Amino acid sequence: MFDKTAAELGRAIGAGDIDPLELTELYLERIDGHDLRDRVYARLTRERALAEAEAASRRAKAGRRLSPLDGVPISWKDLFDTSGDGTEAGSNLLKGRVPDRDAVVLANATAQGLICLGKTHMSELAFSGLGYNPATGTPPCVNDAEAVPGGSSSGAAASVAFGLAPAAIGSDTGGSVRIPSAWNDLVGLKTTAGRLSLEGCVPLSLKFDTVGPLTRSVEDAALLFAAMAGAAAPDLRGVSLQGVRLAALQTIVLDDIRDAPLAAYQSAVERFEAAGAVVLPLDVPELAEVFGLSGPLLTGEAYGLWRDVIEANPEAMFAQILERFRAGADVSAPEYHAGWARLEAARAAWDAAVTPFDAVIAPTAPILPPNLERLNADGDYYKTENLMALRNTRVGNLMGLCALTLPTGTPSCGVSLLGKPGCEAALLRLGSAAEAVLG
Repeated sequence: MFDKTAAELGRAIGAGDIDPLELTELYLERIDGHDLRDRVYARLTRERALAEAEAASRRAKAGRRLSPLDGVPISWKDLFDTSGDGTEAGSNLLKGRVPDRDAVVLANATAQGLICLGKTHMSELAFSGLGYNPATGTPPCVNDAEAVPGGSSSGAAASVAFGLAPAAIGSDTGGSVRIPSAWNDLVGLKTTAGRLSLEGCVPLSLKFDTVGPLTRSVEDAALLFAAMAGAAAPDLRGVSLQGVRLAALQTIVLDDIRDAPLAAYQSAVERFEAAGAVVLPLDVPELAEVFGLSGPLLTGEAYGLWRDVIEANPEAMFAQILERFRAGADVSAPEYHAGWARLEAARAAWDAAVTPFDAVIAPTAPILPPNLERLNADGDYYKTENLMALRNTRVGNLMGLCALTLPTGTPSCGVSLLGKPGCEAALLRLGSAAEAVLG
């Protein structure tokens, strides 16, 4: 039961084999009895979940289901507003914050019959790729109990990997869906900025923030993407890698990569080629020229959004996250706007370079999940590992792309497919074909 995909559960509900209320009760019981409950979930939305499940049960019995996932319970990262339930974004700065309406994407998913189980832990204010949060909670990695799970959607990934939710919704500003997905052997979809509404989401950077699902399958990612958009899901039937042209990115993403992620990536490339894909190397010099802009552009905006709240109570924050935010104070307005002008030019160069290809591929992360105890004890190690964790995924955010990470079969090692802006449907179709090849 607890290892089934959301789509499988949805089909079972449609066939009358599973009742949504019983399913939701089973998940709530499993969460309540699990020793990781308080490390994964910030809070459960129990009354809401049971009410939504009861309504889904009535619809299923009457043959009036709203979508393929009607009656399926999922978890939500604790930065999506939930009416009447706390949304604190992993920070004591927001302790006790209770919104009076749902985030738009959550409202859209609810309108499609999805059930909100609860809110999952995350890196403080979504500003870390490691998932370490000493203030509110740090879930473990499914492959290494002593390691961090990746962030900032840490609890989202853990809720799925440990069977405490069939699927989860997170956010991705520099890799925050894809890193925890890769490190916990899940599928993670980063959508194009602006493709899904950010209304009702606690922000980090309005220009880079995106919403995306963490799932057990590409099919689930496609269905959840559609539910949050209030649209029909992409058709994943009849897909193949035969004749697909893939660009193997050389710029930056292979520098200083650790042995296990590199071997897993090379194995994935070999399997893609064996399945009929044409894989060619690609270097984009303009990407390297602007790669350092992610620091000033993201931190400049993030500190601008949060400065007054932070400086009113800085001692409430985890010191490493506070330091990252305060780095934005040194970003001038001319530097910020000049940086965006350079980035838009680099995006145009990227778009031209990748035009002949169906997707760009790269290792999702160049490192394995770091050890939690060492991160806590060694501030320099925290900084270097956090930057390395997010290095490869940052390409998708800087270039304004949609991106999908898939498990390679090697624990905590993912392979990423980078699509063109706004082309989630095509990317998900290609991802489904790649998923079948990777097994």
